[in-house]
Amino acid sequence: MDSRVSELFGGCCRPGGGPAVGGTLKARGAGGSSGCGGPKGKKKNGRNRGGKANNPPYLPPEAEDGNIEYKLKLVNPSQYRFEHLVTQMKWRLQEGRGEAVYQIGVEDNGLLVGLAEEEMRASLKTLHRMAEKVGADITILREREVDYDSDMPRKITEVLVRKVPDNQQFLDLRVAVLGNVDSGKSTLLGVLTQGELDNGRGRARLNLFRHLHEIQSGRTSSISFEILGFNSKGEVVNYSDSRTAEEICESSSKMITFIDLAGHHKYLHTTIFGLTSYCPDCALLLVSANTGIAGTTREHLGLALALKVPFFIVVSKVDLCAKTTVERTVRQLERVLKQPGCHKVPMLVTSEDDAVTAAQQFAQSPNITPIFTLSSVSGESLDLLKVFLNILPPLTNSKEQEELMQQLTEFQVDEIYTVPEVGTVVGGTLSSGICREGDHLVVGPTDDGRFLELRVCSIQRNRSACRVLRAGQAATLALGDFDRALLRKGMVMVSPEMNPTICSVFEAEIVLLFHATTFRRGFQVTVHVGNVRQTAVVEKIHAKDKLRTGEKAVVRFRFLKHPEYLKVGAKLLFREGVTKGIGHVTDVQAIAAGEAQANMGF
Repeated sequence: MDSRVSELFGGCCRPGGGPAVGGTLKARGAGGSSGCGGPKGKKKNGRNRGGKANNPPYLPPEAEDGNIEYKLKLVNPSQYRFEHLVTQMKWRLQEGRGEAVYQIGVEDNGLLVGLAEEEMRASLKTLHRMAEKVGADITILREREVDYDSDMPRKITEVLVRKVPDNQQFLDLRVAVLGNVDSGKSTLLGVLTQGELDNGRGRARLNLFRHLHEIQSGRTSSISFEILGFNSKGEVVNYSDSRTAEEICESSSKMITFIDLAGHHKYLHTTIFGLTSYCPDCALLLVSANTGIAGTTREHLGLALALKVPFFIVVSKVDLCAKTTVERTVRQLERVLKQPGCHKVPMLVTSEDDAVTAAQQFAQSPNITPIFTLSSVSGESLDLLKVFLNILPPLTNSKEQEELMQQLTEFQVDEIYTVPEVGTVVGGTLSSGICREGDHLVVGPTDDGRFLELRVCSIQRNRSACRVLRAGQAATLALGDFDRALLRKGMVMVSPEMNPTICSVFEAEIVLLFHATTFRRGFQVTVHVGNVRQTAVVEKIHAKDKLRTGEKAVVRFRFLKHPEYLKVGAKLLFREGVTKGIGHVTDVQAIAAGEAQANMGF
């Protein structure tokens, strides 16, 4: 991580500061380098075809991996060819974890040739037959005319193919929602998930609050989860059509799980825990159009960059501002995103075509940052965000998923509940392996460093029953009559064969993002590593006596309260007041259960 990201934490850079890194990427023109299907703004190669002066537009050459497939045409294939095409579609769907994008009228080298209307109609008919064969649905995303080398109109068509994998109930994408207090995070989620616009006084957010003081103050202080579904045809499924979460899950082939985090600085520890523990695929950073980059906005942006969580930006409350005010806020965001600490390429989304391009480029390049401007009261441009979320593919590939599933079971405990007639229930994310109903696991470490045996009685995902949980999925597990008092946040449930090790002392290579003076031995910080959140003291700074903002070092930490389960290579974030730093665990000093209390200094 570039140490210049410290500017976002220390507040030492202004929105207008920092050199501009390129211009704002307009989504329409950006299509020429992303595989998105638009002929405008494409890269020229200088070739002449048929003696015409027009240069043919290109997409990047087709990749063997990934979920994007180019097809020049699919007109009346032979039976053998048809079976080959079906096998190819299965591969692309597997690569996209249930989603694939077909570009019809495009050669394998990326040349946009286009098809006449009759050929295009026949090709789409063949594609529909292929999708039926594998049990998928197709949706036409957009069409483009290509007129560089023909007097007859020719088109390319971009098609989304979606099929829920046989071993899953639906496709799942987790989105963390960040932004300053009063920027409209909970209101936007209420509008998206409830299907009704806000009345301008916060009515849409009431169903999202978990505590009375949140309703009274209008401010989120805890982590809540909201779901938005899309069926196989890309239509929205939310509480306006379905009465319960179970019905939404049953009717959806793709689920967006929003993790609503707190915006107030007082609850920053809760926001950090949500980002580190719940493993979001990406983040939505909400910025109010009338206030711009204010309060914790810059800090939340810095957290996303430090943890390498891809993010897109939504500028809300455009109904309260003049057009010039919205444009000023967008320009302010563009300047910050182009600064050396961010080095992002802003992409302003103003049409449905832009939203399709933004979704595909966002998944392909970590530097692309789409920007939406919308209103939760008037509904302006709200549909563009829905199009983006519907098309946004999984950001991890199938190979990574398969590798994680081959490992032993490891479940992070993030929440603990007691449910009447069910017993103790834990919520969290399965980091690796597969978990099934009836599995016997061990949970720990306890305060004395032990791991206790337990049995998984039942599993629920998004409030609906689930028999099998796979790596990367979040769920709640019922543990029957297991004593809740023995559990705490930060524990892990692992396979007994793993023989888990624990530590009270560990070393990490860190970058000090911001500190008012110097960072020395004996300094106490709150350490976040995955779902672990505990105070630790700095025991030693290798090769240095002290650290200043922007400096790197290997530091030895000791937990103050109880031992934890840590893995070498895990991302680390620590904080104390205005002090903040990031890094990764480089070494853990494993201890046996009997030695735990002695090592903690009890």
